[in-house]
Amino acid sequence: MTADLSQLVKAYDVRGVVPDQWDEPLAELFGAAFVQVTGADAIVIGHDMRPSSPGLSRAFARGAAARGVDVTEIGLCSTDQLYYASGALGLPGAMFTASHNPAQYNGIKMCRAGAAPVGQDTGLAEIRQLAESWLDSGAPASDATPGTITRQDTLEDYATYLRALVDLTSIRPLKVVVDAGNGMGGHTVPTVFSGLPLELVPMYFELDGTFPNHEANPLDPANIVDLQKRVREEGADLGIAFDGDADRCFVVDERGEPVSPSAITALVAARELAKHSGGTVIHNLITSWSVPEVVREHGGTPVRTRVGHSFIKAEMASSGAIFGGEHSAHYYFRDFWNADTGMLAALHVLAALGGQDGPLSGLVAEYDRYAGSGEINSTVDDQAARLAAVRAAYEGREGVTIDELDGLTVTFEDAWFNVRPSNTEPLLRLNAEARDEATMAKVRDEVLEIIRG
Repeated sequence: MTADLSQLVKAYDVRGVVPDQWDEPLAELFGAAFVQVTGADAIVIGHDMRPSSPGLSRAFARGAAARGVDVTEIGLCSTDQLYYASGALGLPGAMFTASHNPAQYNGIKMCRAGAAPVGQDTGLAEIRQLAESWLDSGAPASDATPGTITRQDTLEDYATYLRALVDLTSIRPLKVVVDAGNGMGGHTVPTVFSGLPLELVPMYFELDGTFPNHEANPLDPANIVDLQKRVREEGADLGIAFDGDADRCFVVDERGEPVSPSAITALVAARELAKHSGGTVIHNLITSWSVPEVVREHGGTPVRTRVGHSFIKAEMASSGAIFGGEHSAHYYFRDFWNADTGMLAALHVLAALGGQDGPLSGLVAEYDRYAGSGEINSTVDDQAARLAAVRAAYEGREGVTIDELDGLTVTFEDAWFNVRPSNTEPLLRLNAEARDEATMAKVRDEVLEIIRG
């Protein structure tokens, strides 16, 4: 068996094309390496609906159990349901999913007990190195008595826990269309929404890891077209789309118009600050200016960080932040072990909307204050050279500030933009924002001309 693990292992998970690079024998090695690095004596494992997920998950369990570790399998689950199990049971966890990626991919999201992240600098590199060293010879024999593998259903407990964090019992009745994209939202939404004053209109709730209707990636506007149309046809109050492993949620208003994840971040931040006065809120550097503004207006302290869940979670833990949000629609909660959960963010939106009489478009207008470009990707031959060209074009201009916290961020009085290199593809990613649409378009087009020149 051969596999290029340097390509399989990314910032927080292992992804490979099944079965050429990522198969059950390799998953078994990762199970053994995971428990050796974490020192766990028990772990919890879950998986999504992809055809390869059950086999990979069970192989990982075998590798862990062979080294004396007791394994709790929770079976089909969303990624945030796995985080719930890790937190509630106090166990390291592994989730088999490739999130929003196409059907032929699979991977692992791993965490320590309490849903603490396993990142490149917190164990992932060691796990990869161990598994790589065992590729030809197999994992060394263990003297430990093999552990047990048992099943436990955590779905009801997960739903109960979330509903206890956001009170929706007294909201006005709402009609909500949910597009699960044939992903794990189809498994979790019916249980979480059960008994709430909601008329649920389900779309693509059938679990199907081949994604027959559209990719389970709502960040791509093409994948929410069906949801937008259905919201308008149903006269619904809002629509919600989940990605494949249902750890991210995207929202459209009653007109079928997308709601910026930055606006959702600001809305949820205001609600969390109402519960935790004076708290800290984390936001990454491509979220809208509106997020730190709203946080300050509600008595909180905004903290800016790099893009990526490992950076957000680390800052959440070190600062004791109550909430964190990314423009990619990942939402992190102190009350959820600092982990990201799209479902909890969705419940906050439903509670906010149902607690007043106006439409969602009016509610979020307070939090959506600026014109944004969205993320624009450009394929380039030399990332460093093109990034340097952008820096040279703005360096020294009067009234311009530049920082390199993550890629290159250039800030003007009335606009800003960030250009970041992709870690896995020959791309530069541009995000721009301004106080009005015309200024944003001017900045966006000027930067794109430099990048693509």
